Amino acid sequence: MTPENFGALLALAIVAAWTPGPNNALVANSGATFGMRRTWPHVLGIGLGFAFMVFLVGFFLGGLFQTSALLRESLRWLGAAILLWLAWKIATSGGISSPGKEPRPFTFVEAAAFQWVNPKAWAFAVATTSQFVDPTAPLVTALIVGAVFVVVGLGSATSWAALGKGITRWVNTEHRLRRFNIVMAAVIAGCVVLLFLD
Repeated sequence: MTPENFGALLALAIVAAWTPGPNNALVANSGATFGMRRTWPHVLGIGLGFAFMVFLVGFFLGGLFQTSALLRESLRWLGAAILLWLAWKIATSGGISSPGKEPRPFTFVEAAAFQWVNPKAWAFAVATTSQFVDPTAPLVTALIVGAVFVVVGLGSATSWAALGKGITRWVNTEHRLRRFNIVMAAVIAGCVVLLFLD
C-alpha cells in the first residue's frame, strides 16, 4: 500500500468512525446512562468488532457483497429494522433490556455482533475494502485496513462514550435523561431514513 493510499484510508476511517451514526449514538447514550466503566465493553466491541468485520469482508466476502444485490438489500432492511427497534428501546427505557429486567449496556459480544447488522458499518466496510484491499495481496492489505480501523475506532468510540458521560452533568434528572435518550433515539432513526434516501 502506497503512502498516498494509506493517507486516503486513514481519512476515510476517520470519517467513518467519527461521524454520527448508530454506533456513536448508542455508545454516547451508554456513557450518559451507565457511565464509562460499564460502557467499556461496548467501546471495545465497536472498535474491535468493526475492524474484524472489515478484515473478514476484505479478505473473504467483499466480492460476494459487491455482486449480490439481494444480499445487500436484505441486509439493509434487516439492519433498518434492528436500528428502529434499538431507537425505540432507548427512547422508552434508556437502554436495552429483556422483558421484566432493568436496562443495561451492551456487552462486548453484543456490540461486536451489532456491526454485522449495522447498515452504516456495512456501507463503509464494502466501500473501504473495495478501494483498499489489493486482490494480489488480500491478507496483508486486509490486515492493514483492519488495523487502521482498530486504532481509529477505539479512539472514536471512547470519545463518544466520554462525551455521553460528560453530558451526565446536564442530564442529572430523570426528565433530562429521558430527553437526551429521545434525541439519541432520533439520531439512530434518522440514520435509517438516510439509508433509504440513496
